[in-house]
Amino acid sequence: MAINLYAAWAGFLFGCLSGAIPGLFFYRSDWLGGYASWPRRMIRLAHIAFFGIGFLNLSLALTARSLGLQTGFQPSSALMIIGAVAMPAVCYLSAWKPVFRNFFFIPAGAVTVSIVLFIWRIIGS
Repeated sequence: MAINLYAAWAGFLFGCLSGAIPGLFFYRSDWLGGYASWPRRMIRLAHIAFFGIGFLNLSLALTARSLGLQTGFQPSSALMIIGAVAMPAVCYLSAWKPVFRNFFFIPAGAVTVSIVLFIWRIIGS
């Protein structure tokens, strides 16, 4: 579960960077087609996904540790990391080419199944 702690903190770092870099241009109302444009919304979603799924990784690791359950979480752990990588990637790809929006089921499914497996493991212990 330590890998989820590393993934969480990496997500927080990338969340800061993914907000700071576009933040240099946000003052321009026409940047990437304006505030409500598809590319700009996808970039904002990627930024928040780094933090959001980072918090899920942190919660997964700390919950397992606090309950003294250090084994049996590998599938849940791996799926959460897949979601942490895939969600921002799909967001950025969708900002570039909207057809990539069709792949949102991958990170959303990975995170959802991760949570279900995690809860199942906690209930079963």
